[in-house]
Amino acid sequence: MLDVALHMDEGLVHLKDVAERQEISKKYLEHLVGRLEVDGLLRTVRGAGGGVALARPPSEVTMLDILHTLEGFLAPVECVGRPEVCSRSVNCEARDLWTELGAVMTGFLGSVTLQDLCERQKGRDEPAALTYHI
Repeated sequence: MLDVALHMDEGLVHLKDVAERQEISKKYLEHLVGRLEVDGLLRTVRGAGGGVALARPPSEVTMLDILHTLEGFLAPVECVGRPEVCSRSVNCEARDLWTELGAVMTGFLGSVTLQDLCERQKGRDEPAALTYHI
C-alpha cells in the first residue's frame, strides 16, 4: 500500500514493479492485492496498461484498515479476541493487561494514515544536507 501510494502520481502502478521494489514475489503480491481490493482499499485495472491504484485518498486509509484486511482481528494474545480458549480468561489480570495493550495498539494504528507514512518515507528519501567542518 505504501509503495502504491508513493507512486500514485505516475498513474496505475504495475505489480511487477512493486514486487521488484519490495523484493517480494509477484504471486504473493497478487494475493495481497486481491484482499485489499475486496475490502475497498485498492482498485485494479486488468489488461495491457493495467495496474493498481488506491481506492481512497491516502489520508483516508489508516494502518488499522490495512492490518484488519491483511491480518484480521489484532490482539497481542489469542484470549483477548477469543476468551473461550482459556478457562481462566474471566478472572485473569494478565488478560486485562493484554486487552488494554490491544486497545492502545488499535488506537495508535487507527491514528496513523497512509499519507502519514508517505510523508515519513519521503523525508527519509530526501538527501541529507551536506555539512562541512574545518
